[in-house]
Amino acid sequence: MSAANQKTIITVLGKDSVGIIAKVCTYLANNHINILDISQTIVQDYFNMMMIVDMKDSAKPFADCATELAQIGEEIGVKIRCQKEEIFDMMHRI
Repeated sequence: MSAANQKTIITVLGKDSVGIIAKVCTYLANNHINILDISQTIVQDYFNMMMIVDMKDSAKPFADCATELAQIGEEIGVKIRCQKEEIFDMMHRI
């Protein structure tokens, strides 16, 4: 698999609360997933974060990480979605 195929887009959306970034970043660190780029905003109590991560050294397969991050999102009251970069790019072409 090429390096580009290891990149994943993670989006987090929901009501702002303490610890969202910490929970997501702790999970990524514990699973050897490197954050390449990150952007986050809060607009009228709504939290929005987009991350580009490199899963090349991930301790788990993509599907397991996507499922576990979605479960973390449910626990903290946000929606966490993972997409492989090539799928994300294809969906967002103009």
